[in-house]
Amino acid sequence: MGFSLIKIINKLFASKKETKNNKDLKKILIVGLGNPGPEYKYTRHNIGFLAADRLADKLKTDFKTERYGEVAKGNYKGKRFIILKPSTYMNLSGKAVRYWLEKEKIDKNNLMIITDDVNLEFGTIRIRAKGSDGGHNGLKSIQELTGGNQYPRLRFGIGNDYQRGGQADYVLGKWTEKQIKELPDYLDIISNALINFAQEGLQRTMNKYNAKPNK
Repeated sequence: MGFSLIKIINKLFASKKETKNNKDLKKILIVGLGNPGPEYKYTRHNIGFLAADRLADKLKTDFKTERYGEVAKGNYKGKRFIILKPSTYMNLSGKAVRYWLEKEKIDKNNLMIITDDVNLEFGTIRIRAKGSDGGHNGLKSIQELTGGNQYPRLRFGIGNDYQRGGQADYVLGKWTEKQIKELPDYLDIISNALINFAQEGLQRTMNKYNAKPNK
């Protein structure tokens, strides 16, 4: 009888622990990379901020100024979203990401970074489970301060229409008029991909969205 009672108690505690872990897995940290300030808002380097804004709109939530960034929190079909726009500037993005991972007790597998990529044609989406920083200072900072490059990221192609040595000016430059007209549709696709990531996981999201989007 005593042995059976111990088994029941152990099973009860194990069940509570499993429930807690499942609850933790429902929390997602979405980080849009960019630079704070109105002068950067519509630059190519700030696609992450624009995507974060669109996702917050979709979840009907607002950003508030908190430590290391603007943060919006919302729920969607049982998933808890923490959406972060770091205020640390691009080169120190890892500081904000590390803080919010630790504060919200979120595993890096439940992190999604949104960033620009000059190696992809405009409008192309590439989602990966891990990868190098590719020379991107924001990803480099995250890698250094969170302990490695094994975290999901969504890269949005901004093209590379610049002369040799002109990359910095290009990524900090404004979108073309044509791109500005097309961006809202792409931002909708990105926000849908982020929700899909929370609902169906990384692999299915990669299978569905790793292509040039058909608007």
